[in-house]
Amino acid sequence: MDVPLILTHFLDRAVSLYGEKKAVFCEDREFTYRELNSRVNRLSNGLRKLGVKKGDRIAYLAPNTVEMLEGFYGVFQLGAVMVPLNIRLKPDDYLFILNHSESKVLFVDQELYHLIAPVKDKLETVERIIVHYHDGSSPEAGYDEWLKGNSEAPFDREFLEEQDVCSLLYTSGTTGNPKGVMLTHRNNYLHALSSMHHLRVSDEDVLIHVLPMFHVNGWGSPFYYTANGAAQVCLRKAAPESIFAAIAKHGATVMHMAPTVLNSILQHYEQHVPEVKDNIRVVIAGSAPPPAFVTRVEKELGWEFIQVYGMTESSPLSTVSTVRSHLKRLPLNEQYRMKAKAGVPMIGSEVKVVNELGREVAGNGMEIGEVVVRSNGVMKGYWKNDEATMEAIRDGWLHTGDMANVDSYGNIEIVDRKKDVIISGGENISSIEVEGVLYDHPAVLEAAVIAVPHEKWGETPHAYVVLRPGTTITEKELIDFSREKLAHFKAITGVTFVDELPKTASGKIQKVHLRNEYWEAQGKTGKFVN
Repeated sequence: MDVPLILTHFLDRAVSLYGEKKAVFCEDREFTYRELNSRVNRLSNGLRKLGVKKGDRIAYLAPNTVEMLEGFYGVFQLGAVMVPLNIRLKPDDYLFILNHSESKVLFVDQELYHLIAPVKDKLETVERIIVHYHDGSSPEAGYDEWLKGNSEAPFDREFLEEQDVCSLLYTSGTTGNPKGVMLTHRNNYLHALSSMHHLRVSDEDVLIHVLPMFHVNGWGSPFYYTANGAAQVCLRKAAPESIFAAIAKHGATVMHMAPTVLNSILQHYEQHVPEVKDNIRVVIAGSAPPPAFVTRVEKELGWEFIQVYGMTESSPLSTVSTVRSHLKRLPLNEQYRMKAKAGVPMIGSEVKVVNELGREVAGNGMEIGEVVVRSNGVMKGYWKNDEATMEAIRDGWLHTGDMANVDSYGNIEIVDRKKDVIISGGENISSIEVEGVLYDHPAVLEAAVIAVPHEKWGETPHAYVVLRPGTTITEKELIDFSREKLAHFKAITGVTFVDELPKTASGKIQKVHLRNEYWEAQGKTGKFVN
């Protein structure tokens, strides 16, 4: 009989083979996998007492903590759906997501409770809010006391099938409101098997959870590091000093993070020159880094740089940039250039770059097309949005909206985003959402927002603005206005005032012309197409 691909098996394996291993570290607390499993059972039993049933959505607003980690497995045992929330949003964003997902229970960290308090009375489906690290300042239940009141006896699990949804992840797209990506147990399970191979995960690994676990399940890391019995260090804040301290204390071997965090680590290293452990693998996804960045990581820190590419809709990882054995004869500078690209398809993923006719682009590093993916990781669809699902998945292929070229060795290089999604510090920003805020300013007649290169954040939103006749406003005033209305990472960082915006005959603003100006200045090759 076939064994169903259910994520709860991963913790079962860790408990069976590594039960007494000190494996989870959260600030000054340590847990074996068996102790973690006991907490997971308490969580599941507590949720059942609250009336949670299979298919119910359970939301988490938390930094990287043991409470967040155990949430995945505690929620899954009931067949419920995990809804991890980005901790960098505004209260109205949480109001939309919690109501749209119809979440029944919300777990929120005390430090983040102030983001929920303003909209608490407008929540339509949340029946219970439970606070991690509760300090008594809110009327909600405290997690520690609530957890202790539940049995740690083995949980009588709900029957699960591979195609059952396990997590609902909200991601910004080309529309203002985020879309809920439905990932199944099968999606995440097969993604884990592929990722653990390409990232060479073993029971000797010590992972520092730098990448937020809300970020497409921390790229699935709670699953495949647990399955392998690796040690996991939960880091509440991804400050460079905290990361170096955790490396020294726990002997880290691997970390996943956005390029901006790695950049801050390099800057901290330059200024303070702390002792560093070498032979650490750093797994990076986001805006493509310059080859010089890769060189610094590998030569100065002695760490291995691994670039990956993916999106929430594909669970997420689809490509990896490790240099294949027969290409290690190439000069180092060419190898570093190769490592800075998105790379080649992971096992279990088919990835192509196609032109407007659906034909694969030439492998010359010049022709640009859209990245399309077919894999077991591709989402079940968007929650309550069939139209968007059919637009994204066509003829069995996920159309990513990312534009890329392919070099002569088959390496994919991402060069632009067809959908105008801006990736800043590893976070997706909808340009349309930002434009909508700018249009609220009385001096703005027209606005177009594009991604522009930024040394620290990889990309940031830049606005092209046409002012209303007879009005004036400075760049700083408009930037400040956007920061008042948006989460700061979504706010514009620059403005170009123009007399008119380039448009098609039908009146559509042609952002392609605005982007080309910037990317050509950065030395990118090829021309973008609408």
